[in-house]
Amino acid sequence: MSTLFAERFKSARLMNGFSLQDLSDQLKNKISKQALHKYEKGDVIPDSEMIGLLCDVLGVRPDYFFRDSQVKLGEIEFRKLKKLPVKEEQRIIEYAVDYLSRYIELEKLLNIDTQFVNPLKDWPPITSFSDVENAAAEVRKAWNMGSDAISNVIELLEDHHVKVIYINSGDAYDGMQTWVLDYHVPVIAINESKVKSDDRKRFTAMHELGHLLLPMPGKLAEKEKEKICHQFAAAMLFPAEALTNEVGNHRTRIHVRELGSLKKQYGISMQAIIMRAKDLGIITDAYCRQLFVFFKQMNWRVEEPVNYEGKESSNRFDQLIFRALAEEVISVSKAASLKNQKLAEFHQQSLLME
Repeated sequence: MSTLFAERFKSARLMNGFSLQDLSDQLKNKISKQALHKYEKGDVIPDSEMIGLLCDVLGVRPDYFFRDSQVKLGEIEFRKLKKLPVKEEQRIIEYAVDYLSRYIELEKLLNIDTQFVNPLKDWPPITSFSDVENAAAEVRKAWNMGSDAISNVIELLEDHHVKVIYINSGDAYDGMQTWVLDYHVPVIAINESKVKSDDRKRFTAMHELGHLLLPMPGKLAEKEKEKICHQFAAAMLFPAEALTNEVGNHRTRIHVRELGSLKKQYGISMQAIIMRAKDLGIITDAYCRQLFVFFKQMNWRVEEPVNYEGKESSNRFDQLIFRALAEEVISVSKAASLKNQKLAEFHQQSLLME
């Protein structure tokens, strides 16, 4: 029991990005750094009063410290702009582990098969743009998507057993992806602090899906991998058939308002549409560069003049919670535990959702 508490205590501390001294400070020095270290080593288990204080500061329930249904993650790849501090990487990993542990436990309680089926399992290595197009078309076919616009990317991924997590983590990375070992569950995390608009969330999610699914040649440079995943994301969001139906096979000019209209319909940025049109040979490289120069002059590279108005979230976890309650698979107290909420907080949220 002391070993379990020690491991869970450390996880909760790392999940909050606290050092032992930070935690002592948050507890207003009611307990020293040295005493907290003894908790983490498993030498001492705190009494109920101290556990209550720890829960308040660390944002967990008391049963968190004694729950051993933890998942293990595989190798984690961050799409980052600069070096991610170790402390922040640990915080993200622990947050993901906690959320995924609760999610998979809930699915097990409901006897839901969490096994992910990779549509590209036996696919040959991606070596060309046409390979990317074919791979994206295969995924859309396997998921019965046709060539229609995707109304909610996050919901689509969750429905196909890809777990998606939103995390707030500065501006060091856009997203990350990994796998839950033993369960073969793919995981995508999106950094909402950096990826704020819904069209960018959609693109980031599909980009990370590309990293998870696409078989890359062994010694491919990181820059080339990123390019391939960008192309995959664009192909998933705006299939070639749909784009040519909308704009034609060849264009010498495309109006900004036309790009904005397509962005609103397909949930992909105007600049990604420009690159997609260039990759498909609809516009020339020279005209593509000209459009990007214009966007830079207009200060539209970060914030475009037209917004995509969609809903990029999934209610699947909450839906499963209330399904388990309705089927009397879990108690209200267990539901609150799986949500990592106090009982009163869970009751209040439940009332708001009715």
